[in-house]
Amino acid sequence: MKLLVVGGAGYIGSHTVRQLRRAGHEAVVFDNLSSGHAQAVPDGVTLVRGDLLNPADIRAALDAHQPDAVIHFAALIEVGESMRAPGRYYRNNVTGSLNLLQAIVDTRKIPLVFSSTAAVYGTTDAVPIPENAAMQPESVYGETKLMTERMIHAFHVAHGLPYTILRYFNVCGAAPEGDIGEAHPNKTHLIELACLTALGQREKMMVFGTDYPTPDGSCIRDYVHVQDLADAHVLAVEALHAAHARGQAGQATYNVGLGHGFSVLEVLDAVDRVTGTPLHREVAPRRAGDPPRLVADATRIVRDLGFTPQFTDLDEIVRTAWNWHRTHPDGFRR
Repeated sequence: MKLLVVGGAGYIGSHTVRQLRRAGHEAVVFDNLSSGHAQAVPDGVTLVRGDLLNPADIRAALDAHQPDAVIHFAALIEVGESMRAPGRYYRNNVTGSLNLLQAIVDTRKIPLVFSSTAAVYGTTDAVPIPENAAMQPESVYGETKLMTERMIHAFHVAHGLPYTILRYFNVCGAAPEGDIGEAHPNKTHLIELACLTALGQREKMMVFGTDYPTPDGSCIRDYVHVQDLADAHVLAVEALHAAHARGQAGQATYNVGLGHGFSVLEVLDAVDRVTGTPLHREVAPRRAGDPPRLVADATRIVRDLGFTPQFTDLDEIVRTAWNWHRTHPDGFRR
């Protein structure tokens, strides 16, 4: 199978390209490199420099490479920034996705796997969170992802577009080989921040609240390793393409997570153990909107696609992230 991976030079996209190739598929990366890195694209993989905000770019890529399916990662992802610059997020995430959808149905009518997020749920009392939980996003970022999900479904109804939506929880870690990993321009993810603190690039780790109704008082989150998430995309696109080959315009939405969580303090303790550097911690009041627990109900993807995470031990997850950050302290700028 030949895949067009939109946003394939980014954190999750680059790991997915690697896993697609290991599964015997061909990948072409389409990326504007605004946050992705050409160095993350494997040797032998075609990189098409293009922008979803220019419809001609994506139409040209579809025409030139004739993919069997598309995996769509391209999006701005920072929650805080989305609240400060909503126009940028609606334009990039929603308009860009609309251009991609229109190009697909106008030229190829091939299956689409979309990278979504647990942020579409917002704060919820459901533990774990099922796919049919109420969706009340509390950020512009989450709203743009939900709007894109709804657009995809509308294109399915109107044009028969086959699709699978994957809603991730907290993505973490790096390739075990240590050569690709997390290198976002804005650092917001807990394990990444903790590793950079262990490297001395940050002074301390803030712990926002230790009075939650959890065993150690800190928030609990579901951490899914980026390579497991990449494998989920391989499973999803293979199943969707097979259904399409049988003449079925399939549709599915899956949570992707471990189905259990780790607390903030557990994560920081794991970083202490793995790095051998006790982190300086400072406790601060709770942040508004931080629920005590956010954990995926991932039974559907396990049942339907046979998803089996390989990285379930917290120290092992942290070790892969640490191997990347200690050997690439400036990301891809060495």
